[in-house]
Amino acid sequence: MTYSQPPLLFQPLALRGLTLRNRIVISPMCQHAAEGGHATPWHLVHLGKFALGGAGLILTESTAVDPRGRIGTADLGLWKDSHIDALKPVVDFVHANGSAIGVQLAHAGRKSGSQPLWEGGAALGDAQMAADAEPWQRLGPSALPAGPGWSAPMVLDAAGIEDIVQRFADAALRADQAGMDVVELHFGHGYLVASFLSPHSNHRGDEWGGSLQGRMRLALTIARRVRAVWPAHKPLFARLSVVDGSREGGWDVEDSIVLARELAQCGVDVIDCSSGGLTEETRALPVPRGLGFQVPFSARIRAEAQVKTQAVGMIVDAAQAEDILDRGQADLIALGREALLDPYWPHHAAAALGADPGYERWPVRHGVWLAKRAPGLARVRADQADGTSFTSDNHKETR
Repeated sequence: MTYSQPPLLFQPLALRGLTLRNRIVISPMCQHAAEGGHATPWHLVHLGKFALGGAGLILTESTAVDPRGRIGTADLGLWKDSHIDALKPVVDFVHANGSAIGVQLAHAGRKSGSQPLWEGGAALGDAQMAADAEPWQRLGPSALPAGPGWSAPMVLDAAGIEDIVQRFADAALRADQAGMDVVELHFGHGYLVASFLSPHSNHRGDEWGGSLQGRMRLALTIARRVRAVWPAHKPLFARLSVVDGSREGGWDVEDSIVLARELAQCGVDVIDCSSGGLTEETRALPVPRGLGFQVPFSARIRAEAQVKTQAVGMIVDAAQAEDILDRGQADLIALGREALLDPYWPHHAAAALGADPGYERWPVRHGVWLAKRAPGLARVRADQADGTSFTSDNHKETR
């Protein structure tokens, strides 16, 4: 296949005052490795390796704006000032190696308090939550649990909602102090804001529920408050579950198009298009999980809401990513587990698309060695192809 040069995947993208070196984003991935919300050496290595790998933008894991709203006990946090200095070494390393970095701000709401995936991912019991060093409380729009094994959340009143909105804004200010280039607001996966969006989890009759406009009010209020304090030259993203995966009458694509339009009017620059997660039963969507299974959501939001989008989910190779961009289905390509499998995916994609024949895109401390090896490796492979090989003594022998 012939690709444009440079391929779209490796063309810079300007978002307000930030220019990304390419269209590849590392998606937020919970690590459960923080200490009291503070980043640790694990985060420096985990996120730093993606900068060495050549990604344009690296997003932190879901980062709690409120200790009550952590997904797990060892989530990253930005609910207090001491978290700022813990993140700065990560930010500085990423910047020094050519990537931008953003933080995904989140409140888990009624899905607060769960085990890491490797421990089963089940809801923590009330006794476990009470024993934690930080205060913890499941919160939601209505007293409806997230599923079997989950306790009913405390229903937020008007003062509680205002407190949460302000916590998002305060966390955004701390993100700016830490040097973050992007804030992403997590409005998906059944967490607090998503639970306000869906009629299946939001049974309120006040201004924060009922109609679509009422159920969107929390998302829009947070977006406006954060945009007001987040520097004008820095882009703002929002992650949506474009469909929440619940039964008939739940949150769907048409609702997401309406919300995306209004978020754009609030100053959101990119919609990160995910899906599912309203309850534990909706982790498995009724959408076949084939390659790029969420790309159609990104395509519709981009076309009908007239906002930039980020596609994510089972995007695994360079040709697939380039095709998504070429078809106008997204502006950014996000990788999660594929990046864990291959942190150097961007460099390998550049080679596959003919955008880096000489290892120039690699960190110089890596690229110089790879370039030095390349001619000899090419000769070895040519010899293998024509029926010769090298022995361990470096003598050619004919098979």
